[in-house]
Amino acid sequence: MKIDELDKMIDIPNFDDMVDDKSHLKTLPRLSVLQINVGRLCNLKCKHCHVSAGPMRKEIMSKEVLESCLKVFKKHGFDTIDITGGAPEMNPNFEWFLKESSKLADRVIVRTNLVILLSDKYKHLIDVYKENKVNIVCSIPFYTKRNTDNQRGDGVFDKSIEVIKLLNGVGYGIDPELSLDIVYNPNGAFLPPSQDSMQSLYKEKLYSQFGVVFNNLYTITNNPIGRFGDFLHENDLLDEYMAVLFGSFNQNTVENMMCRNQISVAWDGSLYDCDFNQAVDMKIEGSISIFDLENGELKTRKIVTGKHCYGCTAGAGSSCGGATSE
Repeated sequence: MKIDELDKMIDIPNFDDMVDDKSHLKTLPRLSVLQINVGRLCNLKCKHCHVSAGPMRKEIMSKEVLESCLKVFKKHGFDTIDITGGAPEMNPNFEWFLKESSKLADRVIVRTNLVILLSDKYKHLIDVYKENKVNIVCSIPFYTKRNTDNQRGDGVFDKSIEVIKLLNGVGYGIDPELSLDIVYNPNGAFLPPSQDSMQSLYKEKLYSQFGVVFNNLYTITNNPIGRFGDFLHENDLLDEYMAVLFGSFNQNTVENMMCRNQISVAWDGSLYDCDFNQAVDMKIEGSISIFDLENGELKTRKIVTGKHCYGCTAGAGSSCGGATSE
């Protein structure tokens, strides 16, 4: 479903009209996060995936675009490089890019599905992550096998636990310099519970049952786009879910929306305010590319919004770093 179709179908106010302080609909004067989607190829096909990644996707970021990202990061003084996908490890230039990123950035995040790291082709990356002190962020939709496998595929939970044990074995979740963070996504058309309570619950359950540890848990609201949006539409749940998001709109979350402090780069170099906008092809104001920023200025701009933005501002708020107002 295209985003303009979603906006027309849903009988709720436009997002901008609900925001009291219109200055919060603009980016901050200085952005700290360069988020880079290096491709939509993935070894999994998760039900909640907003970019509809999977084994048959062909979109892969070229080395030319990756090189431009490094130049732009250095020129514009970002702090964090946030690498996502698909499974980012499947980009043929991923390891090179990761090492180059670690030379420049105060913090490098890799959003991995964990399972990929059991493959002979990619298992050495665990040591590469450690050597470069990469902040690993992984998705485990729930602390039980049934819920996780239902959302991400048969056998994914057991394999994820196996990889976390390997990561713990090299110091992740234990060494203060090796952060291992988990993402919780609801397994249905509802908002996530309290982030603090879910973190405590996950830590207790995963340690008591499997002996594994991690640093932080982030709760992320499922956005009504991509594969999850298709699920809502096909099961006649879209209106109901959007009503939940709109009815839970929290004015206090708007100031801390992730789109105010980052820019998102797609596989072809196109620029977006966030990864959700990238998924529905709502380019940034001016529609410039990463190459334009190598010599050009990165100015404060109005954020491009749609009704899917209620997903980031419902309840305690939601971003790639979890709740925004809890």
